[in-house]
Amino acid sequence: MQIKNLQRSAVLVFAVLAAGCTAVTKISTTQAGGRVAIENSKDFSAPRVETIAATSFGNYDFKAEAPGLDPFYGMLPLKFNGGYLALDILFFAPAAFYNLREVYPEYEFDVEKKHVKYRKSSADEWIIYVPLDPAAAHTRNSLKAPE
Repeated sequence: MQIKNLQRSAVLVFAVLAAGCTAVTKISTTQAGGRVAIENSKDFSAPRVETIAATSFGNYDFKAEAPGLDPFYGMLPLKFNGGYLALDILFFAPAAFYNLREVYPEYEFDVEKKHVKYRKSSADEWIIYVPLDPAAAHTRNSLKAPE
């Protein structure tokens, strides 16, 4: 009986840790007909809701485009998740190599102004991120164009 409870607890802890390895985000553009390609994503439409894996050391390159405008490139801004770090320390420290940073819940790409707005919730103010030229050049060379 006690072993069954231990097994159930272990499965529950594993499920919670596994669920913590992804985050859901809403991706949109200010221009009608805009498209956003994010590294490892199969969908380029906007608006969309997407689940993206958490990462500790990697970045997610993007290409945003809209009809009649030059595309722009960069790396998606990610947020640090201290809650994941606490759980990693308590339950499984090596997980910290995989899940310390995740996507914000909302991103809005402005292809004309070549910036990305992001926020933690709908009630928060937008934070504006302008990709630097070296990041854009790296992304332009590494990210395949949407088809």
